Amino acid sequence: MSDTEFTIKTVLAGVLGAGITPAEIGSDADLVEEYGLDSLQTISFLLGIEDAFDLELDYETLELDHLRSVRQFAEFISSTTVVAG
Repeated sequence: MSDTEFTIKTVLAGVLGAGITPAEIGSDADLVEEYGLDSLQTISFLLGIEDAFDLELDYETLELDHLRSVRQFAEFISSTTVVAG
């Protein structure tokens, strides 16, 4: 697991609460379907990601498909940081 994936899992675990740890979150699990992120949790998650990675997400290019797994979202974040950096 990459550092990016671990950070995403840590932020997600914080948003989900209920005692879920980053280790319990699968890299290929669908963030919306499997973990049931609602719209407010999704906003909280995305803001947490911006803070954790010190970046501003481009919401015009962010698609629901990017949230289909931790791995896919990590790829999106990596491509965003390359462009921003």
